[in-house]
Amino acid sequence: MEFDCAAALLIVRTKRDEEVEIRADNVRSEVFGDTVPWRRFRWYRGQKHYSGSYWSTTESGHVVYESLLELSRLLLADFDPAVRQIRAQPCLIRARVNGKIRRHIPDYWLLTRDGPVLVAVKPAALVTDPNVAFTLSWVSEVAQRLGWGFEVASEPPAAVLENVRFLAGFRRVEWIDSAVLESLRGINLDGLRFGTVAAGVDAPEPLVRTGLLHLLWTDELVTELAEVLSANSVLHTRVGSA
Repeated sequence: MEFDCAAALLIVRTKRDEEVEIRADNVRSEVFGDTVPWRRFRWYRGQKHYSGSYWSTTESGHVVYESLLELSRLLLADFDPAVRQIRAQPCLIRARVNGKIRRHIPDYWLLTRDGPVLVAVKPAALVTDPNVAFTLSWVSEVAQRLGWGFEVASEPPAAVLENVRFLAGFRRVEWIDSAVLESLRGINLDGLRFGTVAAGVDAPEPLVRTGLLHLLWTDELVTELAEVLSANSVLHTRVGSA
């Protein structure tokens, strides 16, 4: 592949609707602090893609997506305690590859505890398409030049996605009974089954369940997510949790 990676440009759109070009060698993570998604999102009757916005606890605000597959990756990023920032369509990458100007808009940029990660969301059936594979290859090189990780996100395991989507309904702490949360944090829940916890808390069972589900979302409690959550799911506490 004939490609001058150092000369690649990242073009961001600011909140003032200005376009700013930055050479790959000069990009810093802070560049996304005052930016908006590259494409202007529109919703209209009969559109082919399912797009929308999702309220993210990581961002304490809405993050946009353009397909259900993008939403699935967004949910997993919001659930991941290692992710500190999420940017949808953070920039346009422009580079000359094999003598032609190529362009690509990443779906997400994640700032994780291990560093930034550029994410391209693609159905598994398309990843091996020659044109798609070519694009992913040169974009991966740009990410590597930047010192960022690069991820191709396809369909996640069905049970994991179902669980995380369910837990997301309990992500906002203002919707959870604070007294119940305090009681749960005072109990050693390690090794208990989800369905047996309510008996040890002086509160209505539905409030206890919502509290437990919130603690699973916040990673204060963990359980096996490869199987659909049930009353028999075994809870474990993180180090440092009650």
